[in-house]
Amino acid sequence: MFKRLQIFTALLALSALVLAPAAHGQRIGYTNQEAILANMPGMQDVQQQLQQEAKEQQQQLQQQRQAFQKKVQQFQQQQSLLSDSAQTRREQELQQMQAKLQRSSQQRQQQLRQRERELMQPLLEDLQGAIDSISAARNLDVVMRTQALLYVNQDSDSVVDITQDVAEELGINLDQAPGEPSPSVQQPTNTPPAGGGGQ
Repeated sequence: MFKRLQIFTALLALSALVLAPAAHGQRIGYTNQEAILANMPGMQDVQQQLQQEAKEQQQQLQQQRQAFQKKVQQFQQQQSLLSDSAQTRREQELQQMQAKLQRSSQQRQQQLRQRERELMQPLLEDLQGAIDSISAARNLDVVMRTQALLYVNQDSDSVVDITQDVAEELGINLDQAPGEPSPSVQQPTNTPPAGGGGQ
């Protein structure tokens, strides 16, 4: 164990020596992708489409929840009239119905996330193309997201903000940026209350 630790430490030190000179000479760019995406012409359409699809899915789920609640209420009203075996059978049916409803909710959320990826893909490809173009023009070795930076020396020539350049490449004006966008549609994760026991 100790020998492995020594080898690991030696490899870590060696990699630091090898990588340090390379990183020292690199030109690094950073860009606020969120601000650019929020201002891209297609972003509003993507958000509206996702919100519409989320609304439709929520309506369908709500109908299923109401049907489930109706079955629970019927069972609670009829419970005292049912035999033990009939009660057990109805409880099992309700449990299965509840599990199916939960699976349906999860599947719909997954479908919505997949739909978001599909709708965002063309925008992300355009953004990446603009970043690539500006990176080549400015002779940058690495481009990072603004959110990944902990500190930037504004006087450094080796670290540059290319947000405005990327926006101009895409024909976007960032002067009136709406701030941090939220392209993701947050779908409620309400699960139906447990029912069927009537205890």
